[in-house]
Amino acid sequence: MMARTRSPDSDGSRQPSPPTYTGPVEDYLKAIYELERATGAAATNDIARALDIAPPSATWMIRRLAAQGLLKYERYHGARLTKAGQKAALRILRRHRIIETFLVRVLHYGWDEVHEEAERLEHAASDDLVNRMAETLGEPTVDPHGAPIPTRDGTVAERERAHLADLAPGEWARVVGASDEDAARLRYLAELGLVPGAAVVVVAHEPFDGPITVRLPDAAGTVERPIGVALARGIVVERVEAPVRPGRRPKQ
Repeated sequence: MMARTRSPDSDGSRQPSPPTYTGPVEDYLKAIYELERATGAAATNDIARALDIAPPSATWMIRRLAAQGLLKYERYHGARLTKAGQKAALRILRRHRIIETFLVRVLHYGWDEVHEEAERLEHAASDDLVNRMAETLGEPTVDPHGAPIPTRDGTVAERERAHLADLAPGEWARVVGASDEDAARLRYLAELGLVPGAAVVVVAHEPFDGPITVRLPDAAGTVERPIGVALARGIVVERVEAPVRPGRRPKQ
């Protein structure tokens, strides 16, 4: 499940490389990291749901990862990554997000096409290959969906963000991202113009989970669009204090 290799240092000497893990282990670590960020701890049922597996299978793997020192698990309280587990999770997230960015910028994939490709490639790509991709791209800090890219040393700049559904009428924001897991949703957001860099203002928010009306730029100037609450909850934004100048979607 885990192996260590040695890689050349800048002076030509061989230095221990970080431990490598199997694809399933990496998937668990990545899922637990994301669930921890969202809820504070990763419940077994939530892990199973995220990975589309049965809860007993998730329980078995959680125990194995805990035995390896990659997470701590308390019954009824969920799983939390240890420092070693978090470091490994950030390595795989870096690979995934750099690969997505490379596919969009260099190979001209659409932002709705890259998640599944990155899921397959992230387990095979070496850290050296991913670092060379990052150098070619100019060391990007966010992926095509607005998610922060961890650095080589395992740090990540998580900025305070909100979701479109959190905004009140009259509030302005800039779209910074959306989940990369639903290709159809990403295509729909692109059709609406709700892509990273787009400036939006909430015009109205109907009660009882009614639609949210937003105004945003389009080819003719501005347009108002009703957005369902479920969709708005998946659109990540940064609040801005004053109207921003509408512009085209920046290059990813």
